[in-house]
Amino acid sequence: MSRRQFLQQSSVLGAGLAALGPAAVGRGADSPGRKVVLGFMGVNGRGTDLIKGFTALPGVEVAYVCDVDERAVAKGIRAATVRQPTAPKGVKDFRRVLDDRDVDALVIATPDHWHAAATILACAAGKHVYVEKPACHNPHEGELMVAAARKYRRSVQLGTQRRSMPGILEAIERLRGGALGRVLFARAWYTATRPSISHGKVAPVPAWLDYSLWEGPAPERPYRDNLIHYNWHWFWHWGTGELGNNGVHALDVCRWGLGVDCPTRVSAGGGKYRWDDDQETPDTQVVTFDFGRSSIVYEGRSWSHRGFEGSMFGLAFYGEQGSLVSDGSSYIIYDAQDKELTRVRGSGSAAPHFENFLNAIRRRDRLNAEIEEGYQSTLLCLLGNIASRTGHTLHLDPRRRQIVGDPAATALWRRTYRPGWEPRV
Repeated sequence: MSRRQFLQQSSVLGAGLAALGPAAVGRGADSPGRKVVLGFMGVNGRGTDLIKGFTALPGVEVAYVCDVDERAVAKGIRAATVRQPTAPKGVKDFRRVLDDRDVDALVIATPDHWHAAATILACAAGKHVYVEKPACHNPHEGELMVAAARKYRRSVQLGTQRRSMPGILEAIERLRGGALGRVLFARAWYTATRPSISHGKVAPVPAWLDYSLWEGPAPERPYRDNLIHYNWHWFWHWGTGELGNNGVHALDVCRWGLGVDCPTRVSAGGGKYRWDDDQETPDTQVVTFDFGRSSIVYEGRSWSHRGFEGSMFGLAFYGEQGSLVSDGSSYIIYDAQDKELTRVRGSGSAAPHFENFLNAIRRRDRLNAEIEEGYQSTLLCLLGNIASRTGHTLHLDPRRRQIVGDPAATALWRRTYRPGWEPRV
């Protein structure tokens, strides 16, 4: 039996699910124009932006705002009441949102280590899910998220919003239509100038924070004063580094354009060079993904802003008859002699992606970033990080999506969990 078949047929619920109590039953698709009721989990930063984005669309009600930081709850409620007359309920534990039968979907904008557990619990409770990137903290979790969406027949959309941007859709159509001839190579990049996170120290948990619930499925570690709310990205225990944080957006479009799934080989170079601080993830990273007949290279630098093609973020495709360059929403096509042929300025709005998710709930529209597709792109990031952490070139069986002949790398396919929180489907 393959890994995928096993996951699809598995039906054991973990203790975390048992803690939820009786599963709520989500409402089915009633009519194309009906109201969609949402709960938001994690609203300190990106979650508040998601509230603003979803409430800008018609037929949306925010029923719950959930965060382990009581200050963020107030921020999320204020964002929701800009466009709706009734204030949503503010809660600390997202399982209270899942208990409400009137809630259609959970929108997740938590740290990476929470994405899989919250998605699986929400699907089991009959809720659809919009989850921010990256899909998961490790590959095993991504497999379980796909299995949960299938078992409970829920719509699960990943927040890789370029899948719905008109300019990028047009670029992919041009690419697939032969504008560059045979496409053999793609490049993705993200550069920034991030400050040092310094050397933190163990400190008392702030009164406004439920740190135990923030840790959730991750094994317990003492609270440190340089961890929350953003620096968790740079610790392997909770985050996936810059590759999972921003690189996933560009890699997703590269994989989409090339029409590839799992690589046969992944190699990584770079390291942590710039600051003497607590950061564990690379601040300089170059990863090569080989797919047999094409490849993708990702380059990330978090200490030097200058990128490629005049953009700190972007991607490019190179074919036998030309190239296509995108800053993430617009694109330019060049011929084989590097002469500009086409320049299209696109919108960077995420509204079409939100609308696609709502229409999947209302009338069963096809999701543009359905969780299996989203997991495949996230897997590239996770494999790049595994190659970086082990210093090994990874060899994979692309049909089974498994690392071959490397016990040290395979050990990072999954993680240990806090007792009672191991996600299972």
